[in-house]
Amino acid sequence: MLDRSHLKQKFGERCLFDEPAANFTTYKAGGRAEVVVSPSTTEELLWLAGWCRAAGTPFLVLGRGSNVLVSDRGLPGVTALTGRLSGITVGDGWAEAQAGALWDDLARSTAEAGLGGLEKTSGIPGSVGGAAHMNAGAFGQETFDRLASVEAFDRAGAIVKLLKKDIRHGYRRAEGLDGLTILSVRFELQPADAAVLVQDRSCVMAARETKQPLDHPSAGSVFKRPPGDFASRLIDAAGLKGRRIGGAQVSEKHAGFIINAGGATAADIYALMQEVRAAVKEKSGVSLELEQILLGEF
Repeated sequence: MLDRSHLKQKFGERCLFDEPAANFTTYKAGGRAEVVVSPSTTEELLWLAGWCRAAGTPFLVLGRGSNVLVSDRGLPGVTALTGRLSGITVGDGWAEAQAGALWDDLARSTAEAGLGGLEKTSGIPGSVGGAAHMNAGAFGQETFDRLASVEAFDRAGAIVKLLKKDIRHGYRRAEGLDGLTILSVRFELQPADAAVLVQDRSCVMAARETKQPLDHPSAGSVFKRPPGDFASRLIDAAGLKGRRIGGAQVSEKHAGFIINAGGATAADIYALMQEVRAAVKEKSGVSLELEQILLGEF
């Protein structure tokens, strides 16, 4: 039995019980997390991981909940949200960010400082830690292009530092980080004209506004880009744009997105994912690979 009182005593208002996933994921759907804790320091996060390990309690770390779908059955154990671990430091040709920092804050800070390499990823709604775990990217740039090193801790609680060359990674994947909880990421960047970088950033943000359904809850691109094609084109070609199950809908603005059009359950969203994959497979022969992460029981 999870000792909730101990956690409440230590973390106070930063410890919530039976918290709906709608409150910490961008899909605004899913069941309740048994316990949600928001550590304010690295030391608190490490303590929490150690406490769960000793108690045999499930432990999950989430950033901004922007690339995940939480089951309607909820999440057992402790879910740690890293949003308070959001420090960003920009130096001469480099930047370092804590795992919970908003990726877009990092992209903005580096562009304004005249450091190029992340500006085209502006607007990605996740955290730095989440971006590193999936090698997030957009408009021709991705996280590992400029990543230099990662500080993390393993399942035993030992802190490790990995250089980019030591981390197996590729398109929307970073297997070399599996089993690790990221604490911070360091980037090596290219000096450039800040005005040009800020303008590039503005163009990317405008393109997102025009092409993506930012007016509804979603978790970004649902599927990875298949070789030599685009998931959105295949989904559109299968006649699925606007297809709806319950409150979940394939966006009419961008077929690569599933949106919560109102009152969607995780089951609605998951069922629509499955229907899209089956229809695209039947129409084009392409098996779409899920980019988003399923948490809990489906």
